[in-house]
Amino acid sequence: MADSLNQCKRILIIGGGVAGLAAAHRLTELAAAAARPLDLKLIEGLDRLGGSIVTRRKDGLLIEGGPDSFITAKPWGLALSRRLGIEQQLIPTNPACRRTFVVRRGRMYPIPEGFLLLAPTRIMPFVTSRLFSWPGKFRMGMDLLLPAKPLGPDDDESLGSFVRRRFGREALERVAQPLVGGIYTADPDKLSLRTTMPRFLEMEAQYGSLIRAMRKQMPAARAAQANVDSGARYSMFVAFRDGMDTLVNALADRLPTDAVQLGRSAETIDYVDTTWRVRFRDGRHESADGLIVATPAHVTGGLVRDLDATLADDLAAIPYASSATLSLAVRRAQLGRLPDGFGFVVPFSERRTIIAVTFSSIKFEDRAPADRILMRAFLGGALQPDVYALDDDSLYRAVMTDLRELIGLQGEPEFTDLYRWPLSMPQYPVGHLLNVRRIEQRLAARRTIAFAGNGFSGVGIPDCVHSGEQAAEKLFAALHE
Repeated sequence: MADSLNQCKRILIIGGGVAGLAAAHRLTELAAAAARPLDLKLIEGLDRLGGSIVTRRKDGLLIEGGPDSFITAKPWGLALSRRLGIEQQLIPTNPACRRTFVVRRGRMYPIPEGFLLLAPTRIMPFVTSRLFSWPGKFRMGMDLLLPAKPLGPDDDESLGSFVRRRFGREALERVAQPLVGGIYTADPDKLSLRTTMPRFLEMEAQYGSLIRAMRKQMPAARAAQANVDSGARYSMFVAFRDGMDTLVNALADRLPTDAVQLGRSAETIDYVDTTWRVRFRDGRHESADGLIVATPAHVTGGLVRDLDATLADDLAAIPYASSATLSLAVRRAQLGRLPDGFGFVVPFSERRTIIAVTFSSIKFEDRAPADRILMRAFLGGALQPDVYALDDDSLYRAVMTDLRELIGLQGEPEFTDLYRWPLSMPQYPVGHLLNVRRIEQRLAARRTIAFAGNGFSGVGIPDCVHSGEQAAEKLFAALHE
């Protein structure tokens, strides 16, 4: 038995995004700690690693095609950065401009100070805000009086339904929908609250009122943040000084020599005589003792259909939306009215092309020369698939129309960079966690295969890191038990 445990296990990882890279790195850590040999191979269909993380540098500009930062409230991104030795390269958001605006009838209104996604925690900024009408403010205040809706541990509700029930239609349309759209590019009436923001259901169950819950929890939250190691250095979101591909490069550098193969797309997965066999589009096969599939859920479903049709159907039931980002560099003199903040979100009810805009060179330092503004528009998503379907030129012209009308942009940008992300954003429909549970139950009998990626429990970088590391730990334990 001891000889069997010490045999070199061959592990194959399909997918070279953050989840796949994090899984590969964690496997190398576990193998080193246990002093057990490991034959590791990571295969990616594209000609590069990183998935949606793409960083471009040109003429003093630092352009992110995908995520430009990650949240610090979820610990896995920071913890991995620490272990990789790149934590000191993290930078916070600009403390002088940490606010976001909302477009309302073509004008910009700041989200009231202390407004946490769905509800206010400070009374006066909320009362004096011109973003909401007085009837809307009164309806939001009714949260303090409305009874909680009893929900069982498996009961779910859409975010749209929850916000309407607790705070009313105005709160949903003017704040919750555009903010959630900026995160998930999702339809709030289909998005699972228990998957994306379960703490709000927990707050309602415990306190009855979300406003009351958040006001009571604020002192504890501030104290916890003050006690976090190096907490003073971090804002809620952080980025790498030299770009988000810093994380990708650091992970790739830690992998064994020749472990990575690019430009090879998997086609089918089979299990024969305790061995996993993956067929690739180039006609070749790869065999392994253990397998991690770190691709979008709909891709994973296609790979395992011949192996388990029911599992494939459950994976295919996780919908994805397509999105795009368009970065633009302009001279400061070209902007007539630039909001004093990181950017703005645009409610669906405004019927604009843009979902949101981030002023990248204001949000983080060293993203553009001092006389330039680098901004990025977010486009498409579940509510606006017709926008994503536009050709590149039409998309550019539609974005420019919005920017001219909303922030007074004059002339043409000096530089633009468009990235399209087809079927890249999981939508987490109501009941999603029950579907994930079914997937996990189907996998329970096949202990030497694991899934990772953004299709299951979170879309951000920390979530993908956590997903990959969990898959690695599960697989390593199964192979060496």
